[in-house]
Amino acid sequence: MSEIHPALAQGNVAVVTGGANGIGLAAARRFLGFGMKVCIVDADAGQLAQVLPELGPDAIGKVVDVSDRRAVEALACEVEGQLGPVSVLMNNAGTGGGGDALTSPEGWQRVLGVNLFGVVNGTQAFGPAMAARDAPGLIVNTGSKQGITSPPGDTAYNVSKAGVRAFTEGLAHTLRNREGCRVTAHLLIPGFTYTGMMKKWLPEKPAGAWDPEQVADAMIAGLARGDFYLWCLDNETTRKKDEKRVLWGAMDITENRPALSRWDPAWKDAFERFMGG
Repeated sequence: MSEIHPALAQGNVAVVTGGANGIGLAAARRFLGFGMKVCIVDADAGQLAQVLPELGPDAIGKVVDVSDRRAVEALACEVEGQLGPVSVLMNNAGTGGGGDALTSPEGWQRVLGVNLFGVVNGTQAFGPAMAARDAPGLIVNTGSKQGITSPPGDTAYNVSKAGVRAFTEGLAHTLRNREGCRVTAHLLIPGFTYTGMMKKWLPEKPAGAWDPEQVADAMIAGLARGDFYLWCLDNETTRKKDEKRVLWGAMDITENRPALSRWDPAWKDAFERFMGG
């Protein structure tokens, strides 16, 4: 592995949203391990109060709803005032259960508010100051494979994570074309991971799922390689299988197939041949 990202340095400040459990908490622990000061942001005050004492004196907590633009802007001022300029921003807060394309307008508002606009709010509240500093900076936005392959079910979640992907790609382009800017943007793409959301439905970790700590380690390794797409695996899917699924989805467009043909019974055999070829 090459050297870690230069923003992950002792004494630097990191902000992690959705940081009181799951991938966010695992990432916060990794940042603290680099000797950084970390602000953990979460909407769940009880969970935040429970984990904060375990993390030591270099961690502080803030209860914030990332879908609230003004609250995130206030957070940016508070963090800089307490800890100093921010070098690392991880927009990780997420939720699910939004609904399909014809149902649950309240669920759509909630999921898009947290998953997509939480990322936009965080980036626009912290990013300009980060980009203006003559110092290395790092923005990681948590996406999902569901934002790329769009499996049927929670369409609202898929849309939110597809939006995070497009937003982060545009952010990376903007940053690298800004003269003198030393901030890089990256898209974290977890696979099947046993997170706080999943624990509500499954009390024990499925054998096929990764732990959040494995995702955090894959993120750090990808950053060390300079990857933009911080692709994660799990215990039941290989990288080759993931790549072929992504290619099949792209070929729905280039081959003018039905939308989401992977799940269309008429294309079942063709998809299985493609995956096995």
